[in-house]
Amino acid sequence: MRKDDPWVGTWRPHRPRGLIAAQIGCPGPKYALPGLTGAFQHDPTKPKAPAFSFGARHKVANTDCSPGPKYLLQSTVTRYGQVGTPAFSLHGRLELPASFHTPGPAQYFPEHSKKLIFRATPAYSLSGRHKEMTKNQIPGPAAYMLPPILGTKGITTLSAPSSTLIGRTQKGSFFEDLKKTPGPAAYNAVDPYFSRPKPPQCTLKGRNFPPNKTTQTPGPGSYFPERTAFTKPEASGFSFGLRHSQYTVPLMVKLDEY
Repeated sequence: MRKDDPWVGTWRPHRPRGLIAAQIGCPGPKYALPGLTGAFQHDPTKPKAPAFSFGARHKVANTDCSPGPKYLLQSTVTRYGQVGTPAFSLHGRLELPASFHTPGPAQYFPEHSKKLIFRATPAYSLSGRHKEMTKNQIPGPAAYMLPPILGTKGITTLSAPSSTLIGRTQKGSFFEDLKKTPGPAAYNAVDPYFSRPKPPQCTLKGRNFPPNKTTQTPGPGSYFPERTAFTKPEASGFSFGLRHSQYTVPLMVKLDEY
């Protein structure tokens, strides 16, 4: 602060020593302090006495909770078990099993066991041709071909080295476009009036017709002449503004008085 600084009323502007409340945007008294009563959300900086919770009183159980005379017990059943004379159950008579029939001498063929008991010469059986062999046609001698002699696919003969011709690749060739520049067809024709004087142009609009009886025109109720302030004087109006900070500097008009 300098001595030649002007006074603003009874206050002289000077450099503030620190921040004031008006310079800090805070939400104001929005957050409430934690309470000192109760067991929940208690202030952690204050001591808290031990709390006891009161439980709810349970419902008194009904003393008569038996199902009553629901089960029908026999008279011969006691707490030690069933008492009484031995009783036997009656079942149906079982059927007698059928007699086993043993095979007779005519059920065996001992003449078929000569090869198993006596020595015999080897014999071969002739069977019929299978059906699959008759359906599949066996290839003849003309169905096979000798390997070729000419070319590079010879099997039994030597072949000279051969070269293959492939197409020209797009990468690594002399005409490869590394910069990816656009060609002449990538640009459109330029309007000549960008560099030359442009003559006046006329637009064609639709024909307007005068209103007739069927034209929908606004009525007297569509206008609000009482809201018009251009043709007649209007009373002064006041708007409600926002509350400004108390640290706002007032407007000084006449500085000679100070």
